[in-house]
Amino acid sequence: MLRSINLSEDTKPKLKVKVKCNRQRTEKVGYLLLLPFYSFYFLFILLPVTAVLFFSFTNYDFYKTMNWVGLKNYANLFQDDIFAKSVWNTLRYGMMTVVPQMIFGLAVAIALNGNIAFKKFCRSAFYTPYIFSMVAVSMIWMWMYDPSYGFINSFLSAIGIAPKQWLFDARYAMNAITVMSVWKVIGYNMVIYLSGLQSIPSYLYEAAVVDGANSWQRFTKITLPMLAPTTFFLFVTAVINTFKVFDAVNVMTNGGPMDSTTTMVHQIYNKAFMEFKMGYSCSMAVVMLIIISAITLANMKYGNQGNDLDIG
Repeated sequence: MLRSINLSEDTKPKLKVKVKCNRQRTEKVGYLLLLPFYSFYFLFILLPVTAVLFFSFTNYDFYKTMNWVGLKNYANLFQDDIFAKSVWNTLRYGMMTVVPQMIFGLAVAIALNGNIAFKKFCRSAFYTPYIFSMVAVSMIWMWMYDPSYGFINSFLSAIGIAPKQWLFDARYAMNAITVMSVWKVIGYNMVIYLSGLQSIPSYLYEAAVVDGANSWQRFTKITLPMLAPTTFFLFVTAVINTFKVFDAVNVMTNGGPMDSTTTMVHQIYNKAFMEFKMGYSCSMAVVMLIIISAITLANMKYGNQGNDLDIG
């Protein structure tokens, strides 16, 4: 039989002190383990953001000049027609890319989730463009869009359609960039959706079949609700990446023609490293940070995160 151990009143305080010392030692070890992360966060995130916020109130020119100008940069910013156009172009780019890349990614994921021939090869083929750098992909599509000997215009000429100045016409330039961007990201969305599809319990579909549900009903009542967390994640990250678009614009059009493809990051780059208006570019960066934060918070508050799923 087990006997209970009665501790004397003198022993209990000693045990409490020992437990407290062990807890303090464990907390110190935990803080030491967290120190590399917080050091990285302070040096490469918090400190740069603070510096950008400070420089946005100065006329820093990257060299010697750095005078405090207060809200002058922000006042000039809201009167800058080119920056206003870059904001609209960025929003337009997002509206033209976020939803299509998710729809195509889901469609490809559903198609490649079944038992089809060469499934592994097809998955690799769709995912391969995503691992290439945006600069390399942009160069390839520049050749495809070339007005004289590009593949797209050659194909159009072959079927009797007049060639287009895809990257040199303000009517088509942004559309051309968005098509390339959607094509590049489909593979990434496909992989994320595949993981979500394969985590859906098969008994849900089996029960739906027994109840007489057709393919469309199974898709709308089971697949889409169960993929809500995955869709929410892809939507938020896609919106954030929309505001960071730069490589494709800088390589393919350099913001032209007539600023029809310039974006917020492209304008920040031009003001900082081409015109050496670092303080002014920092004010642009602060405005972009505020917009991204507001959109992300709105998504987190009102977006469907899949916490309450109704698959009845």
